[in-house]
Amino acid sequence: MASNTQGIQQLLAAEKKAAEKVAEARKRKARRLKQAKDEATEEIEKYRVEREQQFKDFEAKHVGSREGVAIKIDADTRARVDDMNRTVANHKESVITEILMHIQDIQPELHKNFKNTAK
Repeated sequence: MASNTQGIQQLLAAEKKAAEKVAEARKRKARRLKQAKDEATEEIEKYRVEREQQFKDFEAKHVGSREGVAIKIDADTRARVDDMNRTVANHKESVITEILMHIQDIQPELHKNFKNTAK
């Protein structure tokens, strides 16, 4: 019986040792997974920063800065307004004369729908 008890003790000790090794392996696996996740997150962040920089470079090269676009629009608007003001100044007198002619030269006539019922 003593050898039986000793065999059981050895089996229990072996089982305990195996359980500890399995637990340690699980902990190592969890650490490796966490480390891999952290590395992947870091790599993703680096890639995102790199792509954002590429986009900003592309935008600056092809579109220009927002201030540059605003300045260009303002200059174009001023040029158009100046052109319109010159056109108005050039044609102002002739338009006023034409309007006055139409106002002063009135030809009275009966309306086309007027029916003379006084006959």
